[in-house]
Parts: sequence; C-alpha cells; structure tokens
Amino acid sequence: MKLHAIALAAAMATTVFGCANAEDDTAAAAVQPAATTAAVAATPAATAPTSNEFEYEFDTVHTQILFFVDHVGFSKSQGEFLVFDGGFNFTPDNWSDSNVSVSIDTASLTLNDEKWDKHVKNPDFFDVEKFPEMTFNSTKVESTDGKTGKVYGTLTMLDVSKPVVLDVTFNKAAVHPSSKRYVAGFSGTTTVKRSEFGMKYGVPVIGDDIEVRLEVEGMRKQ
Repeated sequence: MKLHAIALAAAMATTVFGCANAEDDTAAAAVQPAATTAAVAATPAATAPTSNEFEYEFDTVHTQILFFVDHVGFSKSQGEFLVFDGGFNFTPDNWSDSNVSVSIDTASLTLNDEKWDKHVKNPDFFDVEKFPEMTFNSTKVESTDGKTGKVYGTLTMLDVSKPVVLDVTFNKAAVHPSSKRYVAGFSGTTTVKRSEFGMKYGVPVIGDDIEVRLEVEGMRKQ
C-alpha cells in the first residue's frame, strides 16, 4: 500500500515567504518558500513524476502551505500559498519507497492584506510575473519508527535550486467517514533561508529564516 507526502516548500518544497507591512517599516515585506509538502523516494528533481504517476492526489481544501517570517522583531507574520498541484506515493512499512512532487503558483501567495500581497509579489521578493512557479521534488524519504521521518528534496525558487529537508509526522491513514475516500494525513516543518535563493530584500530587518509549516491530506485515486 502506498501513500504519503509533505513537501509543500521549502513548491514544497519546502518553499514560502512573508514580508513586512507598513510603509514606515524600514524594510517592507519578507518572503517565504513553501517547502512544499513532501513524502519521498529516490526521484531526482530533473525527472520528477507527473501527477498521473502518483497514487495519492492532494486534497487542496485540507492541505495548507503556511509560512512564518520575523517582522522587525515584533512578531512572526504568517502567509500562505493557496494554489498548488502534485501528488505523492507512500509506503507505510517502507518509507524509502515513497516520493512526492509539488508545484506552487507563486501568485497565489497571500498575507491577508492587499498592499502587502502586492509588494511580496513584486521583484523585491517573488517576482511572480517572471517566476510564476516554485517546485519541490523529493529525492529520499526515511523513517526509523514509522511515525516520524525526514523528506529530502530539491526546492526551486526564483530559478535557484537548493536542497531542503522536511521533518514529517505521519498522522493517520484511513477511509474518510464522509467522502468514503482513503485518505493519508501528514504534518511537516522546515526552515528555509530566503537569501540563499537570491531574495535578499529587507534582510535582516525582515527575517531571512522562513519557518514553513505543512498540513497535508492526500486522497488515494479511485
């Protein structure tokens, strides 16, 4: 039986970014890679599987790619990527047979403020017109206890590719009581340094380290 993923970005990766808000802030907006969601096997980024090759598809209603970034030391601002695609395979008894791939629409980024969103999408940060897509493709998945593990993969953002490691928890796999679909659920976290992808605006006033949190539900294809 196969199922699993979390990589959502550092798309997925693991990757995602937040930014600073008010104009009187010394530096505006920050960014964040969403490590896209991930579960993984030896699948090089250059030969990432297509969505048709995955046993599980993301339930996009119940999957979130969230990120948090330090805002001038006062708080951690939260953002989210709303549009993404991909899938995963997961073998509970042997995580090394698992893999995940996710593509994130960078223009779907929101920080719940129109002015803030506009800034983080411009060339200071994600430059979404030039780089409309962010991806995460797993290269290896491992676990020692069958409940927690690590998903290794490649996050590509702003046309720069870097390795990202996701800490993953396998929450549950069962038939959903309402949809009657077989569902696998995971949680994942990672930290991405945005400056390594060339996103240096506002550092260090706006945080360089982006905390990524992934909540993933995948439905087994019928």
